[in-house]
Amino acid sequence: MRGTTTRTMAAAALAGVLALAGCAKDSGNTGSNNAAPQDQGSQQTCATAPAPPAAAPAASSSADAGEKVDASALRVGLAYDVGGRGDASFNDAAAAGVDRAKAELGVKDANESTATASESEDSKAQRLTQMATAGYNPIIGVGFAYAKAVEAVAPKFPNVKFAIIDDDSVKAPNVTPLVFAEEQGSFLAGVAAVYKSKSCHIGFVGGVDTPLIQKFEAGYLQGAKAASSKVKIEDEYLTPAGDISGFNDPGKGNIKAKAQIDKGADVIYHAAGASGKGVFDAAKASGKAKAIGVDSDQYNQKNVAEVKDVIMTSMIKRVDVAVFEYIKAVAKNDLSQLPKRFDLKVDGVGYSTSGGMVDDIKAILDGYKQQIIDGKIQVSDKPQK
Repeated sequence: MRGTTTRTMAAAALAGVLALAGCAKDSGNTGSNNAAPQDQGSQQTCATAPAPPAAAPAASSSADAGEKVDASALRVGLAYDVGGRGDASFNDAAAAGVDRAKAELGVKDANESTATASESEDSKAQRLTQMATAGYNPIIGVGFAYAKAVEAVAPKFPNVKFAIIDDDSVKAPNVTPLVFAEEQGSFLAGVAAVYKSKSCHIGFVGGVDTPLIQKFEAGYLQGAKAASSKVKIEDEYLTPAGDISGFNDPGKGNIKAKAQIDKGADVIYHAAGASGKGVFDAAKASGKAKAIGVDSDQYNQKNVAEVKDVIMTSMIKRVDVAVFEYIKAVAKNDLSQLPKRFDLKVDGVGYSTSGGMVDDIKAILDGYKQQIIDGKIQVSDKPQK
């Protein structure tokens, strides 16, 4: 496990306009003439960058309005990552996509199976093989951990369609990658953390130190630094690459989050799967910290209901939408219209407003969102140390 890295952004050396201009330059802000953010009710003044221009009202689309797709003939296989249905995060989002396909597209048969923390690649390949042999088509691997298994199994079943979430390394004609711009949604989480922190000290808890989770970390750090030149950030992972237990260890998540809170952080963002419940528990027990969920709108997840009052927002990764749209595309026998990447522009990632705790900064978040969509802010998928 890598050690704690505390990043302290030095306070701006110059006051007034020079400080704001410097931050705008670093963040990719357009340098508008908007005044620096004012206190939001009881808010402090951690944010130092100018608020972005207001976003234009979203245009409504009726492209798919009234479209009827019948997927009742499909038998869908869903191979979960560690934690499975009920993790209140990544896997639950995939499950929601299948549940929606049942309700709206008429899917009647869905087979679900869950990986264990210590299972081998052969076990994953066997899971996919069993589904394909039993006639399930399409089959969806939920998570990059299935990459090698999909690569090995898909060529053996050329008439079966496979999809894999969070990986685009498998190059086979019957394999569709479903990938996301996690860094873009996490940028907004970083902005929200700055605006809601009373101590100007925030934290990040990643589950496993992999390139995928580093995208969450990268966006969060960049967003926080774009909004503030003086924010202090705690940044830790639960386990190193290769040890996927970091996605299913709430106790370890609790310990890490508590340590960050003890150091002064009062908003913690987790990208740690089921381990995130421990982060929420630590925030709740502190009586002063807030938390940011991930993947699903965790404020509304039943198995974290007792701590939802500390979940101020979640970085929503629309795995549910990707799974639903993929099943729909298979039913239509047309995969060509699927996005190459589910990003802010297609609402593939975003943030939740359940609980009302970010309602007062929604205009600011939407302003940053629009700047990312317009290309005025480029969000890196690699953490800037």
